[in-house]
Amino acid sequence: MTADTGTALPSPAADPRAPVPDVSEAARSLAARCVPRVNELARLMSRDAFAQLHGYAELPAEVKDVEIAATARHGLRLFLERVVHDPRTGPDDTGFFRERAAQRAEEGMPLRLLLDTHCVGARVLWQALREAARPGEEAALVELAGYLLGAEQRVVSAVTETYLDERAALAAERRAERRALVRGLLAGTTAPAAGSPLAGPSLVLAVRLPDGPRAPVAARRVVRRLQTALDGAFGREVYTLLDGAGGRAVVPGPAQPPADLAGRLAEAAGPGVRLAAVPVERAGQLPEAARTAAQIVRVARACGRPAGLHRLEDVLLEYQLSRPSAGSDRIAALLDPVADRPDLLDTLRTHLEQAQDRRATARLLTLHPNTVDNRLARLATLTGLDLTTPRGTALALAALLLRDAGDEDDPA
Repeated sequence: MTADTGTALPSPAADPRAPVPDVSEAARSLAARCVPRVNELARLMSRDAFAQLHGYAELPAEVKDVEIAATARHGLRLFLERVVHDPRTGPDDTGFFRERAAQRAEEGMPLRLLLDTHCVGARVLWQALREAARPGEEAALVELAGYLLGAEQRVVSAVTETYLDERAALAAERRAERRALVRGLLAGTTAPAAGSPLAGPSLVLAVRLPDGPRAPVAARRVVRRLQTALDGAFGREVYTLLDGAGGRAVVPGPAQPPADLAGRLAEAAGPGVRLAAVPVERAGQLPEAARTAAQIVRVARACGRPAGLHRLEDVLLEYQLSRPSAGSDRIAALLDPVADRPDLLDTLRTHLEQAQDRRATARLLTLHPNTVDNRLARLATLTGLDLTTPRGTALALAALLLRDAGDEDDPA
């Protein structure tokens, strides 16, 4: 029996194969003597016994004095009357306790406190049965103890299941609301509420996870780990819009990315995580900051930068070269003749990243330096790009960035 779970006898409805228990006349008589004390015992539970539980005193008065007291009365009466009137025909009712468990979950009452009230309530009822027992009724008391323990197990299971289901539903609803808010803020279609921490300065992050397929369950696990890593890194709850490929996040308040942020995210999602951070002063700047951060990640990846945290200053020239203009399509088309030659494109990308050091390029690609020379010569023949001149190198870099960045999906 509990203030918010109550106690009821096991019922055939719980398991049709279970034998129907027979209640002795002595046990019925003992239970019947406690029925007049139902109101008294309910008050004892809600006002005195539960007051010893950690956190109970902080509950609102109407919850303790009205709702919990009413639930205690219901549980006491249900248990005692089912004993008195034969559990074979009594109601198998956990619906009331499930309803109250869902209500407590919505209000944020800790599950520990909820279950503690059940344990204490059962103890109060047991004490009442002991006090009512007369000499020679020891066997009846033991019989009722067995029913009480079985009832407690059944109701605790129902209450725990309902509570956890309700909390999960509430958490999912809250995540959906926050995702919708972040999506609207980054799209510029939603304004933060007055007084919201997102109305002022914040930090926008673009995150790209290592390539590779992820099953839905694995993707959700990665997203949860990323959320935990971001919250821990910034010491506050970060608003995120993440999936198995990465996404975007908004850190409310003035913030700078911690030095170990990339490492934390790599630990959560695996090596190869890329991210960029762009600060803003007000919510109206969020959409542009999100686009900039996403483009920084794209450019850094396109030009072969190592995974980690990328800043605009790190790819300033490459970022500028990747800006769309009237001639962007024509520049990107310079690499069309080698579009089906990933070996040549990878060699070009690595060669540019290594400051056109043929030996460093060969080492990273596990090739002979002469093979690198041959590939670059073949690329020059097919595209007309002369990497021995500053103009040819700049055109090749711009074409590669425009092509690779244009092929990338938004990281969110």
